[in-house]
Amino acid sequence: MPIRQAIWKVGEQPVPLTTSRLASEQALEKMIQRDVSILSSNWMLIGCQQQTSHGGRIDLLAIAPDGSLVLIELKRDRTPRDIVAQALDYAAWVEGLTPEELSQIYHRFTNGGNLREAFEKRFGAELDEESMDGSHQIVIVASELDGPTERIIGYLNERHIPINAVFFQVFQNGNEQILSRAWLIDPAETQANVAGATRTKGEKELWNGEYYVSFGDLNYRSWDDARRYGFISAGGGSWYSQTLKQLSPNNRVWVNIPKHGYVGVGRVTETVLPAQEFKVQTSAGERPALEVLKYADQYKPLADDPEKTEYFVRVAWLDTVLESEAVNEVGFFGNQNTVCKPVTPKWRHTVERLQQYFPKWDSQVPAQREEVTDTPSPS
Repeated sequence: MPIRQAIWKVGEQPVPLTTSRLASEQALEKMIQRDVSILSSNWMLIGCQQQTSHGGRIDLLAIAPDGSLVLIELKRDRTPRDIVAQALDYAAWVEGLTPEELSQIYHRFTNGGNLREAFEKRFGAELDEESMDGSHQIVIVASELDGPTERIIGYLNERHIPINAVFFQVFQNGNEQILSRAWLIDPAETQANVAGATRTKGEKELWNGEYYVSFGDLNYRSWDDARRYGFISAGGGSWYSQTLKQLSPNNRVWVNIPKHGYVGVGRVTETVLPAQEFKVQTSAGERPALEVLKYADQYKPLADDPEKTEYFVRVAWLDTVLESEAVNEVGFFGNQNTVCKPVTPKWRHTVERLQQYFPKWDSQVPAQREEVTDTPSPS
């Protein structure tokens, strides 16, 4: 049924805010253009009102930290059939964009900006051509979301077409207007569909049941800690942490440190937990992760922020190596999403090769942890 929200002012007697309207959906588009974090704090706008070769104009085009694209369409007064059909038509055009064409789109959008430089400044990572592979998702933005639109989008997303809708509602608080946001589908589900997709025709295959994990940013998390205490983690924004929700107990994960290589394989034993709730087993017994881990002092200031806090998934390691012994070969699968379910031949090849490097990959007995002296982080 259509999404509806309500907001109350907190007090002894809660006071409901009345619903209102923006002057136009163009006003909403301008707000998103000025600050795309209204949709996601981990997207960067690269185009606006972009003309396609199919005769239409994409309202907004953004890029995510893994180089995948986000096609953003405002519903306006179009019917569910019209808006979804048009968005899919635009997506077919977006999928075929080359890195050079994307650079030109950004150049025009910013009056001379360099996409590669802007991406590295925004996300702290290089934008290579391999990551600009046409992967994309569709986001439909609406001030009102009706039942037919919900059903169509839900149907497509369940069939692994990465499409979502975000619903904005306006409330009046005195002379001020307050904007609320609600996603139709958990963005982690849509992102998972993007991460597992490939644009190369004829090269998609059934997922083999093995999860890929990117253990990124070694200036913010320690593989030694992860190996010692049995976990993987991600944080700094929901885009990075939300895909951890895909993992359930007994899932097997292969862990890659970007630009280094694969360092371990293990089985998940618990679902995701925020930093404040995660504990580790030390020689002195169970202790809060925020008191023990190497980078705990960096996690503490964000521990109360559900958007940016570090999140953890407990893992029983089957086989691991030191960071300095990371395994890498030409042709190995890589992705900046923290967790994904790849459906490419490259992933199957990668797992087959990793099984040779990590011979205990299918062991029923977790690898024994190294005997270490636990050193609490300075408080």
